[in-house]
Amino acid sequence: MSRHRDLSGRALLLVGGAVVLGVGVALLLAADLGSDGFSTLVNGTARATGWPFALANLLVSVAFLLLAATRRLFPGVGTVVQVLLVGVVVSVLLPPLERWDALDGLVPRVALLVLSLPVLATGIACYLGSRLGAGPIESAALAWDPPVPFRWSYTAAQGASAVVGWLLGGTLGVGTVAVVVLLGPLVDLVSRRLHLDVHQSRG
Repeated sequence: MSRHRDLSGRALLLVGGAVVLGVGVALLLAADLGSDGFSTLVNGTARATGWPFALANLLVSVAFLLLAATRRLFPGVGTVVQVLLVGVVVSVLLPPLERWDALDGLVPRVALLVLSLPVLATGIACYLGSRLGAGPIESAALAWDPPVPFRWSYTAAQGASAVVGWLLGGTLGVGTVAVVVLLGPLVDLVSRRLHLDVHQSRG
């Protein structure tokens, strides 16, 4: 019974974290000041190849997961739930946010960007804390922890993705820089405050 309750609690943490992460992504995109490094890489790949965004997103995601698999970190149910739920939440929230007249202006957009960072960090820390599987870029970062702590391996993964995406034709912005520099340390801070272990089981 205790094992069932533990699994139920982890499932709730996964779903809740993915929903919060989706809210954070919607806020970041609505601020329109630059997306995260992973999205920049997907956009750059789509522009350079002419592939549809969905296909570029799938192939880039698979590449990150394969990279993680080389270090014995494999996808789990959380990988699928994160991708699906974040996509659904963003598709529901982003259109009304983009139509919101109060966001017409630099100051409210900067405020939205600032708000998105702790929301993103909380969502990532919670869904990873379920230890049921990580999304593509989190998997690639966690695969190198150890020896590199997640807060820095995640920064490296986001930064490398942003640079490669930019070289392929994607666009960078202050939001991209903020995610690259701040999000890894923020996830580390939130996970420690909530006593969550973001590391995943290795095969």
